[in-house]
Amino acid sequence: MKVIKIGGGCLKGKKQTAHILDLIAERGRGHIFVVSALYGITDILIKGMEKAIKEEDSIPELVSHLRSKHALIARHLIPKGPLLKNFTRDLNRSLNQLERLYYGLNFTRESTPRMRDVISSYGERFSAELLAAAVRARGIQSTYLMPHTIGIMTDGKFEDATADLRKTAKNIQPRLKPLLSKGMILFVPGFFGVSENGDITTFGRGGSDYSAAVMAAAMEADELEIWKDVAGYLSADPGFVEGARLIPILSYREAAELSYFGAKILHPRTMEPLRVGKMNIAIKNTLDPDAPGSLITYRGMASENVVKSVAHDTDIGILKVHASGVGARPGILAMIAGELSDSGINIKSVVTSQTCISLLLSQKDLKAGHSVLKCLNPKPYQRLEKVGDIALIGIVGDGLVGHKGVAARSFTAVAECNVNVEMSTFGPSRAALYFIVRNKDLQTTLTAIHSTFFDKLN
Repeated sequence: MKVIKIGGGCLKGKKQTAHILDLIAERGRGHIFVVSALYGITDILIKGMEKAIKEEDSIPELVSHLRSKHALIARHLIPKGPLLKNFTRDLNRSLNQLERLYYGLNFTRESTPRMRDVISSYGERFSAELLAAAVRARGIQSTYLMPHTIGIMTDGKFEDATADLRKTAKNIQPRLKPLLSKGMILFVPGFFGVSENGDITTFGRGGSDYSAAVMAAAMEADELEIWKDVAGYLSADPGFVEGARLIPILSYREAAELSYFGAKILHPRTMEPLRVGKMNIAIKNTLDPDAPGSLITYRGMASENVVKSVAHDTDIGILKVHASGVGARPGILAMIAGELSDSGINIKSVVTSQTCISLLLSQKDLKAGHSVLKCLNPKPYQRLEKVGDIALIGIVGDGLVGHKGVAARSFTAVAECNVNVEMSTFGPSRAALYFIVRNKDLQTTLTAIHSTFFDKLN
């Protein structure tokens, strides 16, 4: 038995969703599908919260828009008759619940983490209802099961929950195994679970990958399969580097580092629930389902070329905190990190020296982070500096730290292109080194490094 995760990028419009349905009908019997919301729906739900708070009259239009997007695809996938009527009934029931939540937001004028989690979970619910009905319309036994009704248990932390694998396994195995033994196709919404108090709690944006891993571990599946609209992990972004090649096998650590450095194939937390069982993760391309894809294993596979990929991320900015002896004064880093964390700002990485603490933030958090630290009183620094227009480049491969010459070859390649490295770090991870360049130098840098490590393998 497999757990198969279908991302929102594969559920984009009538034709793509119909193609996914063909694959499910052909390959899905006796398996569990963990599904994301249809493409773009989660954004509509989140933006709808802001609209609902400001203007009550926007709520009916918002709900109508969600209904029409799902009904349009349903009419394409499900013939007229009882099955379409049943889906429409289920969809309307869920939309009525959602509509009441939006009116509640307008009444209270407050968007709480609890309310945000409940509302943002509806995209995955709609998707599971739709796909289960569409499979039944093909004469195949199928049903959907909601995480909060089957007992996918979490620690109760809103917007960034962690699953309780032991309790989840105890709850779901007796419910799901008899259905799977009959060859049924089961659909479970990703992205959320339920706390001991009965609260809907989400696993963070993009958390459906993590949901699928939780389901795979709890059900003791043979494998976790991730369906994407790409070939798998590549040695570089083909939009920037010609000749990027598929990575056939990589390790948990390599996959996690690539996720950090901007590869949007897996959520960084996906490997967490699978570590104890050392379960494999297969990345499959829905546009070429028989292609090998990429296989993620616990240890990966050693290769002659220790570098597996040159990744990059442009959603990055640096907030520099300048102060004399800042690296030797106790408590400053903790104070700064605490202030940013309390304001909901995530720190991606920290690099310190005796005169400066450099905080790597998401580009969207740079201005807000600067404002938070500017308001500190007394100020534990002399000057704050924002650095934008930069790109983070990561060179990823297990064993980089113990492999002589990787850093030297990388920086030589960059220097020969007359590109300046703004900042670099090597050592905290056994599988990655990273450095920062200006956006204007990104493509030149990626091409130079990729050529250094991969051209000789042709």
